[in-house]
Amino acid sequence: MLAAISQYEFLQNTFLTGLLIGLIAPLLGTFLVVRRLSLIADALSHVTLSGIAASLLLSKKTLLFAGMNPLFFGMGFSVAGAMAIERLRTVYSHYQELAIPIILSGGIGIGVVFISLADGFNTELLNYLFGSVSAVSRTDLWVISLVGAGVIALVIILYKELFLLSFDEEHAKASGIPSRGIHLLFILMIALVIAASMRIVGILLVSALMTLPVAASMRLANGFKQTILIAVIFGEMSVIGGLTGAYYLDLAPGGTIVVISIAILLAVIAYRHLKHKFRLKIS
Repeated sequence: MLAAISQYEFLQNTFLTGLLIGLIAPLLGTFLVVRRLSLIADALSHVTLSGIAASLLLSKKTLLFAGMNPLFFGMGFSVAGAMAIERLRTVYSHYQELAIPIILSGGIGIGVVFISLADGFNTELLNYLFGSVSAVSRTDLWVISLVGAGVIALVIILYKELFLLSFDEEHAKASGIPSRGIHLLFILMIALVIAASMRIVGILLVSALMTLPVAASMRLANGFKQTILIAVIFGEMSVIGGLTGAYYLDLAPGGTIVVISIAILLAVIAYRHLKHKFRLKIS
């Protein structure tokens, strides 16, 4: 496998991109899960689908958009979806969770309309839905690198504020933390990570990489920082194993990544169960 990576540029792009996504998706996903906002990732992934479908439709119908990278349309739609969620959370102040299904439904509905106008599915769209080992370009790698650098910088600089907002939002507000601005910035980062991850994991599966490694990590970790560390390790294991399996078995990488993530989660749950039973026996 290493020989193939050194020989082919598309594999270099794919594995470098995968390593970055395996880092930043669980990193942000940890804060997302703790704040009980996991479904936002699903909603924004469906909005991203609309952006990709719109880009493919426009490139097919007009020369102006021919050759444009759909990643940029996907990011634009995802960011717009994040802004819409925040606006709706303000409108429905007593039922803020309504914002997520509204945007999720709208995203998938608009996406289906664009897909229908483009005369249905094609190979390129399927690559965005479920990921592709060969579809990651050098431009995608640079864009994802910039997003990854921004996410890591955000977490390092605002770690204390994000931590307080995740565990005690009222105390954070009372402490003078600009919670609304930081929360909006956080959601925008989520939107960009989801759009950036679609080439590898696929639009319909990217939210799994933000939640499954975190779910497994929470069964093992003893603190929040340890949860982040273990989640990132599980995320990287899933991505590396998934991409390797997809390459050799000619499968969609999104599916293999998610299957490995689920296998890790089940193994952790089984380990915890057996450990608990062993403790009961010796006590």
